[in-house]
Amino acid sequence: MKAFIRIYSLSVLLALAFVTQASGQSVGNSNSKTNRDTKTTTVRKTVYNKVPSTKVTYKTPMRKVVSVRSVPNKKVIKYKGQDYYYANNKYYTQSSGRYIEIAPKIGFRLNSLPSGYKRVNYNNYNYYNAQGVFYVQINNEYEVVEPELGTIVYELPEDYEKVAIDGMEYYEYASILYEKVQINGTRAYEVVGFIDME
Repeated sequence: MKAFIRIYSLSVLLALAFVTQASGQSVGNSNSKTNRDTKTTTVRKTVYNKVPSTKVTYKTPMRKVVSVRSVPNKKVIKYKGQDYYYANNKYYTQSSGRYIEIAPKIGFRLNSLPSGYKRVNYNNYNYYNAQGVFYVQINNEYEVVEPELGTIVYELPEDYEKVAIDGMEYYEYASILYEKVQINGTRAYEVVGFIDME
């Protein structure tokens, strides 16, 4: 009888060990499988909400600030009591009688979208992306906004910059930080944070 109890107990322990190992393997394998319709990305880097500009290192030398004497066919944008200008899909401020190109400020509004915009849908938000600037429609206007973290675009403007934060490489345009990812075998860029310029 004792021998039977030992054999029975040993069988139960072996069965439990086998079940535990098999379930552990199936959990590990389920995370590594990818469905053709799901997003597959490279190893995730740190997600930032706002990064102080002092922590950002640009890979290329600082560009010279270029100013122009005039901006033809410009539209005036009033924002927080100051005049800004929009023409040829670019934003400007005025200083000493000259116009200096700037990144648009969150809250700028236009009556119509810039040419070449693309729709970007994320988390039930409908964005319009034009030359790296995100807009949402508010009544009959289009307002510059920060996209949600995780928003995906498939191309960046030509004058994006490579930056490093805590030793990790990212892409920056208009103070938006992107990480390069793969989605169904296609290169894309995911919004992972914003540079706080103040």
